[in-house]
Amino acid sequence: MLNRLRHRFGTLKTAWEAEPAVLMTVEGVGPQMLEAIVQTRPTIQLEQSLQQPFPCWVPDDPDYPPLLLEIPSSPAVLYYRGQVAPGEHRDGPPCVAIVGTRHPSEYGRRWTRSLTRALVRQGLTIVSGLATGIDTEAHRSCLEAGGRTLAVLGSGVDVIYPTQNQPLYQQILNQGLVLSEYPAGTKPDRGHFPQRNRIVAGLCRAVIVVEAPVKSGALITAHLANDYGREVYVLPGSLDNPQSIGCLGLISKGAQVILGEDHLLEMLGTIPALDGMTSSQPPAQLSLPISGLAPELQQVLQAVRPEPTPFDMLVQRSGLPAATVSSTLLQLELLGLVNQLPGMRYQASDQA
Repeated sequence: MLNRLRHRFGTLKTAWEAEPAVLMTVEGVGPQMLEAIVQTRPTIQLEQSLQQPFPCWVPDDPDYPPLLLEIPSSPAVLYYRGQVAPGEHRDGPPCVAIVGTRHPSEYGRRWTRSLTRALVRQGLTIVSGLATGIDTEAHRSCLEAGGRTLAVLGSGVDVIYPTQNQPLYQQILNQGLVLSEYPAGTKPDRGHFPQRNRIVAGLCRAVIVVEAPVKSGALITAHLANDYGREVYVLPGSLDNPQSIGCLGLISKGAQVILGEDHLLEMLGTIPALDGMTSSQPPAQLSLPISGLAPELQQVLQAVRPEPTPFDMLVQRSGLPAATVSSTLLQLELLGLVNQLPGMRYQASDQA
């Protein structure tokens, strides 16, 4: 929606001040959304809303990460805390994400350390989500190797989750950046993390999945990365390890298999952002198995039809609270399984 507004009005400031009749000409702005905008806009003091204890970027800022402008749901505000150099997101080294399970095996931890150190030696920036497990291992290994790392949170940039990562969080502030689209003081929430994952994927030219079970946020990140035209690389694991089943599923859907440090670096060298070359092959299209969705996601997805369906009807069909249906629909949109239409209507996508 932000990209549509920017394309229609030139700047988000102009869009904010646009007359209701003009806003209605933007694809995705239906009567209900327009009514909400008209009622809410006078109650919001835009300058005051941006007066947070930590600095932020908005899409019109020159330092806003340009790769995030390429994704369909660019964060309207990106708060940051730590060390930043002007223009680093445009002229600095590319970012590579490393994600995976919160309960890795020793094999997963060992290869996370090994791959992270190899990437740091090439001058790449490591991105992850500060979660326990693979995320923590990637951040820590990057810092120990003297590299730069970005942590994208599902809370405010001043709210550390999990709390045991407070020492790691402080290290990242000294050697990297903590990023979030949520205002200071925002507590972590289950619905925040799928949105956080889209930022992780959007910031990077490539995403590496080390270990991931069938129901995993790392799979969502991989799916989004593929949708955004990023490369997805996967560390193969054992069929006997439940934490590897999601990775093996990604490989079966076309993700690139990592056969070692040198092999990964060789594959990364073919990405245009890393060597300036033009790739002749589009990324393989992955598909996230619907059977791997959480029960609430499956329940709402089953209520959506190929024809446009009003939000109220989805609440009625699913039998879930409206707030739950709303947050679940957002996750399904991020997964590419549901499309939102004007007038708070939804329909199943071709991937569903």
